[in-house]
Amino acid sequence: MAYLENHLLYYKKSCPFCQKVLRFMEANHLTVDTRETTQPGNQNDLIRIGGKKQVPCLVINGKPLYESDDIVAYLRENFVKE
Repeated sequence: MAYLENHLLYYKKSCPFCQKVLRFMEANHLTVDTRETTQPGNQNDLIRIGGKKQVPCLVINGKPLYESDDIVAYLRENFVKE
């Protein structure tokens, strides 16, 4: 599994869009640090980073990337060898 340094994924277990990103990462053997937003403090951190509580949010070197399709496209383009 490839560990992506300087990447952090904020997600919610019940979110189908988050599950889409997590399934893509698992299928392509990618791992990142994750934060479940229902855990204390994580949603506040997410809001501090990007100004909103939308998930999934992939934080790349401190910059937020939203929308599951955009996150999957970013991961595919930068880390998946086809």
